[in-house]
Amino acid sequence: MKKSSPISWLALSILLGWGCATAPPATTPSAAVPGKGPTGTASTALSRSNAAGPARQAPGAASLDTRDATQTDGDEDLLVVPPVAPYSADATQNATARNKQEAADAVDAADAVDPSDTDAIETKNQPFLDEALDYCQLSQTYWQKGELEKALHQLDHAYALILKVNTDDDSKLMQQKEDLRWTISKRILEIYASRHIVVNGTGRAIPLVMNKYVKQEIKLFAGPEKQFFINSYRRSGRFRPMIVKALQKNGMPVALSWLPLIESGFKMRAMSRARALGLWQFISSTGYKFGLKRTLYIDERLDPKKATDAAISYLKELHSIFGDWTTVLAAYNCGEGRVLQVIRSQNVNYLDNFWDLYERLPMETARYVPRFLAALQIIKDPEKYGFHHLTLDPPPPCDTVTVDRQVSLNSLAKVLGIHPKVLKDMNPELRYCIIPSDGYNLRIPKGMQHRLLAKIDTVPLAHLPIGIYIAHRVHRGETLSGIAHRFHTSVRRIKLANGFRTNRIRIGQRLKIPARGAPITSLEIASARHGHARTAPLYHRVRQGDSLWILARRFGTTTERIQSLNHLRTTRLRIGQVLKIRTAAQRSRTSSAGGSKTYTVRRGDSPYRIAHKTDMPVSKLLQMNGLTANSMIYPGQQLNIE
Repeated sequence: MKKSSPISWLALSILLGWGCATAPPATTPSAAVPGKGPTGTASTALSRSNAAGPARQAPGAASLDTRDATQTDGDEDLLVVPPVAPYSADATQNATARNKQEAADAVDAADAVDPSDTDAIETKNQPFLDEALDYCQLSQTYWQKGELEKALHQLDHAYALILKVNTDDDSKLMQQKEDLRWTISKRILEIYASRHIVVNGTGRAIPLVMNKYVKQEIKLFAGPEKQFFINSYRRSGRFRPMIVKALQKNGMPVALSWLPLIESGFKMRAMSRARALGLWQFISSTGYKFGLKRTLYIDERLDPKKATDAAISYLKELHSIFGDWTTVLAAYNCGEGRVLQVIRSQNVNYLDNFWDLYERLPMETARYVPRFLAALQIIKDPEKYGFHHLTLDPPPPCDTVTVDRQVSLNSLAKVLGIHPKVLKDMNPELRYCIIPSDGYNLRIPKGMQHRLLAKIDTVPLAHLPIGIYIAHRVHRGETLSGIAHRFHTSVRRIKLANGFRTNRIRIGQRLKIPARGAPITSLEIASARHGHARTAPLYHRVRQGDSLWILARRFGTTTERIQSLNHLRTTRLRIGQVLKIRTAAQRSRTSSAGGSKTYTVRRGDSPYRIAHKTDMPVSKLLQMNGLTANSMIYPGQQLNIE
């Protein structure tokens, strides 16, 4: 380690504010001259400096005596400069070491965080995670430029940062840390794999290969799947002009515009078994990676334009990895990680073309590429394969209007005098066909913009459906299938509601059971099954957290009335107690107050679906029929509607 050089008197004089840099000040005080200090006129600067505050000390320099040495003589401030100790390099190094140790101790003390203080833990660790994410994004930039070493270097930095994160059982921080660790490992795998991949062909060419696999798929399209192909081809007319324009803008093969025919049959709301949605079949994680938002109201995977932009970004990224379009299509179907794994498992660690991998890929993916090539062959010469007089649906002309009122598409369709399906097809990303209140660019048929703006304030507000769940504690011997059968739901819905990946549950675990309604009492169930729910008394079984005041508000009655019906002397309730909320006569009056129209409940109906069909708020439907969010409805039951 290099020793520090002695501090010059020039530097010290500048540090202390002396104007002259000739010689060190005298070690004994000089005679005070009115208006001047010991060193003449230069002391004025020092006097003013001390008046404003103590002089700054040079880092690593020996400590100077900064005690108040001023004396007052009349109105003049005189400064006596204390003697300066001779400079010592060893003393300076010792002082520097002490200062560093004190600073480190102070940092350690500041970093000490109470493990129970989750806010403090998150505040301390979040900057590490944010910086690591920035390094990951910078690595992606270098990788796209072909600078692989720099890309790996940035990932090293990112991983070093997440090692500093102390989650202390904070679930949010743990999830972020795991996500970043997974992202870093995936990027490293992609970078190392891309070193051994040979790029075949240009970015504008998809080779139209004809082999036995492609011929087999052509036979399927021309045989049992002919109607599917015809319908998909017809629907493509609504979207392909937009897709072709986007592909040309990005310099990509126009033939990729037929990929949604294989993915979704050009159905906007198509959903796979893996819950991939939309024309381009994005799962939620991949959609999020490429900028597709999913909120309570909107799922942009269902928006053809936004999903197309995301798909193009994904395909470009895959092409930068593999370079061969047929391999890119395979990776688009099953994920780049699976294809890279197959490439590494070969005897030679490089890729010549997709057909080297064909038999090692999953069956669905292996068929995916020849299926796409078969579609291109048919589209190139449809009559050759028995497809005559194919027609295309034209793109619907539309205008865009910004709406910031939370209304349903059904209500807007009535105002515009069109069928609700027209608006739903133009705005497929609206999950519940309800416009969010924070503003939305609504697509409507061309020429109806002024009519909508004139009447938008008269459209009734809409509300999201109320989620209905039953709380259930797992008992010994229970299974998910048994619980699903008991509550008339499915294992899949229970797993989705609780975020389960497997069917494993443990004794004492609390589950959310999604259902159309929660069971109340056997008396009400029996009366509802016989179609007398509106004329039977309304009962409620007391649960944890219930009180008379809460129940009165929930059922639109009063605490005194509930006490009177149940002969309660006090307001105390016990869990499991059955209370009569309304008599049959009271419930009948409540049910008939809303009007004379009725609706017969069908299989699969729920209060939200019925309210949506009849264009009325869910709360109004429940109130008119004396129901709650926990009430069950049954096929054949008669409900009052507006």
